[in-house]
Amino acid sequence: MSSKVTISGDTGQARQAVEQLRMKVGIDRVKLAADLLQFCTEQAKSDPFLVGILAATNPFKEKKPCAIL
Repeated sequence: MSSKVTISGDTGQARQAVEQLRMKVGIDRVKLAADLLQFCTEQAKSDPFLVGILAATNPFKEKKPCAIL
């Protein structure tokens, strides 16, 4: 009995995988890549990893040096 449940569960998972793959076939990946590139280019002006953070606005800057050393 447990083998029948496992087989039907595997069949259900396989059907879901096939459904998902069928949906993915219809996606225009070239357009998605172009949209992603455009978004990254637009956001690069305000990205702190690319342009840096001003010392005055840096929340992680040490306030005072260590007095022990």
